[in-house]
Amino acid sequence: MKAKYWLALFIGLASSATAFAQTSPDNAAAFGAREAVEQVSLSPDGTQVAYLTPTDVGSILVVRGVTENAVPRAVIASNRVGERLKRCHWVSNARLVCMIYGTTDVDGRKVSFSRLFAIDIDGTNLKQISSRQNANSRGLLLGGGDVIDWLPGQDGVVLMSRPHLPDDRIGSKLGSSSEGLAVDLVDTRTGSVRAVEAPRRDAFTYLSDGLGAVRIYGSEGHDTGGMQTGVNTYFFRKAGESAWQRLSQYNDEAKTGFMPLAVSPTLNIAYGFKHADGRNAIYSMALDGTSTERMVASRPDVDIDDLVQIGRRNRVVGATYQTDARSMIFFDVALQNLMVSLGKAVPKQPLMRIVDSSIDERKLLIFAGSDDDPGVYYLYDRDKRDLHILFPARPQLEGRSLGHMKAITYPAADGTLIPAYLTLPPNITSAKGLPAIVLPHGGPASRDEWGFDWLPQYYASQGYAVLQPQFRGSSGYGDSWFEKNGFQSWQIAIGDVTDAGRWLVKQGIANPARLAVVGWSYGGYAALQSAVVAPDLFKAVVAIAPVTDLAMLKRERAGWTDDRLSQQYIGSGPHIVAGSPAQNAQRIKVPVLLIHGTMDANVDYAESTLMASRLRSAGAKVDLITFPGLDHQLENSSAREKLLASSNSFIAAAVAK
Repeated sequence: MKAKYWLALFIGLASSATAFAQTSPDNAAAFGAREAVEQVSLSPDGTQVAYLTPTDVGSILVVRGVTENAVPRAVIASNRVGERLKRCHWVSNARLVCMIYGTTDVDGRKVSFSRLFAIDIDGTNLKQISSRQNANSRGLLLGGGDVIDWLPGQDGVVLMSRPHLPDDRIGSKLGSSSEGLAVDLVDTRTGSVRAVEAPRRDAFTYLSDGLGAVRIYGSEGHDTGGMQTGVNTYFFRKAGESAWQRLSQYNDEAKTGFMPLAVSPTLNIAYGFKHADGRNAIYSMALDGTSTERMVASRPDVDIDDLVQIGRRNRVVGATYQTDARSMIFFDVALQNLMVSLGKAVPKQPLMRIVDSSIDERKLLIFAGSDDDPGVYYLYDRDKRDLHILFPARPQLEGRSLGHMKAITYPAADGTLIPAYLTLPPNITSAKGLPAIVLPHGGPASRDEWGFDWLPQYYASQGYAVLQPQFRGSSGYGDSWFEKNGFQSWQIAIGDVTDAGRWLVKQGIANPARLAVVGWSYGGYAALQSAVVAPDLFKAVVAIAPVTDLAMLKRERAGWTDDRLSQQYIGSGPHIVAGSPAQNAQRIKVPVLLIHGTMDANVDYAESTLMASRLRSAGAKVDLITFPGLDHQLENSSAREKLLASSNSFIAAAVAK
C-alpha cells in the first residue's frame, strides 16, 4: 500500500465532552467503566508512580508520590475519540516516555498507528521521539518504534528501534534512501538523535542487553514478491564485538527453531521460546559463539507463555504459564521467597505479580487481585519490610459482591474434556435453572484465564451463569489442542462451544429457554456460527466486533506484507463458505445483536453491516449498534456501558418469549 500521509501527534487537555449518552443502569456503568488506574510504573528512585486514568474520550497521564496521602497531579491527556495514551514509563525521576495509539483511515482502510513522546512531570518540554514523516516521505509510517533500552546510567536518554522511510527530496542534503528498522540513541530532553544501527529493510526487532549494547536483531523472511514467509532469522554479536553472526531461525507456522526474547548480560545468554514435546518452553542460548542451548522452563501439560522481566534493565526473573490459574516459575530464588511471603500478607488476593521496581530493586510495585477482586496496587519497601496500599484498580466496584470464577471441565461430543471457567451470580453456590450465557473468547489463538474479567462479571451480576470454554483451537494447551486453528478447524471449535451450552442444560445449571451466547471478535464469530450449526440451542446471540465472512477477512489483509500468512492461516476450500455466518444467515432463527466500532482495524466494520444485511434478507431479527470513531477494543467507558446495558436488555427480551 503506497500513500503519503502525515500522522500528527494529537495531545492536549482532557475534554469533558461525553461521547455516548450514559442512560443505562448503574450496574452497567460500574462494570463498563475502564480501569481507573491503568499501566502503572515506578520512578527510578522509587518515590513516585505514574499511571493512566481514562476520560470519556481518551486517557490522562497522572503522577503522584508513593506515600499514602500523596496528591495526584495530571500531566497531559489525549483528547480525541479513538486515540489513547498507552505504555508510559519513567526515563528519569522527572521525565516520562509515553505512547499515543489510535486508528486512522488510509485509502478507505482502517489502520493502527502509534507515536512516542517524552514529557516532564510538570507537563513541559514535550518532545516527539518517534521518527517523523513529511510530504516527501515514500511510504506510510505507522509504527512509532519502541524503547529497547532505558539506559539507567544516562538520565533521559534511551535506545530506540525506529522505522525509517526514504525521503525523495532529490538533490537535497535532506533527502535519504535509508529504509527499514534502525536503532537510534535518543536524548528525550532535546530530541537529538545519534544512529547506533543503520536501517535494515528486513529487520523487525532488536534486543539490547540492558547496558546499552545491541546484541540481537531479527530479520524477516520474504518471498520474491515481498510477502512475509513466517520464517525469521536472528543474528547476534559476541560481547564487546561489532560483527554479526547467525544465532537461530524460527518458523512461525511450523513452530520450529529458537525465538529470542531477551538478553542477560551477566550470563551472556539469550532467553527465548522453543518447542519441546509439542509445547512452548523457555530455552537459553549462549551468546559466545558456541550456540550452547539449555531448557530453562517447561511444563508437560501447557505452554510456557511469557518471560517475566522487572526494573529499568528489564532483568529476567522468571517465566509464566497457565493451568487453571496463572503461575510463575522463578529464576531468582530470593525473589521467589519474597513473593511467597507477600502472598501470605494478602491471602485473599492470590494473583500477585511485580509490576515495576526502583532502579536498585529495593522498592517494588506490586499488583494483587483475584477472580472476585479487580485488584489493588501496593508498594513494598524491601529495606523497611513495609507493604502499603497505593490505590485500587477499579474503585467503582469496591463494596460490590462479585461472582466466583470456578475452573471446570465438560465433555465434548467426542468425549474430549474441555477446560472452562464457570462464573455464577454473586452469593449463589448451587445453581439450578438459571439464565445462562456461553462466552467464547477471541483470538482464536488465545484463551481466557482465571481472574477478574469485567464482561462475565457484569452478566453474573445480572443473574446469569456464565461459561467460558477453552475450545479446541485455543492457545496455551500445546499444538495438538490448537488443531489447525479456529477457522480451518471451525467445526471442532464451534462444536466445543455448542457442547458448552448443552452441558449447562444437562447439568441443570441453565434453563434451556433462557440460554444465550455472547462473544467478541473470534468469540463473536463463534457465537454467530453456533447459531448456524445449532439453531435451536441458543435463544439469543450477541456478537461484538465479529468476523462474519472468511473470504472478506482474507481480503482485509490484501496489499499488506502479511497477506500470504493470513491467507495460509485462514486457508482455502469448502470451509470458507460453510464456516462463514454471513453465508449461512438463513439458518439463524434467533434474534441477533451486532456491536461494532467504525474504526476497527482488526475486523472491518463492514463485516457487521454485511451480517446485518444478510440476516434482514433472511427475515431474521437483528439489531446493529454502531460506535463511530472507536476501534476493536471499544476502550471507552460510555460505549462499554451501552454495550453491557443494551446486550443485557436484548438477551432478557429474547429469552422472555
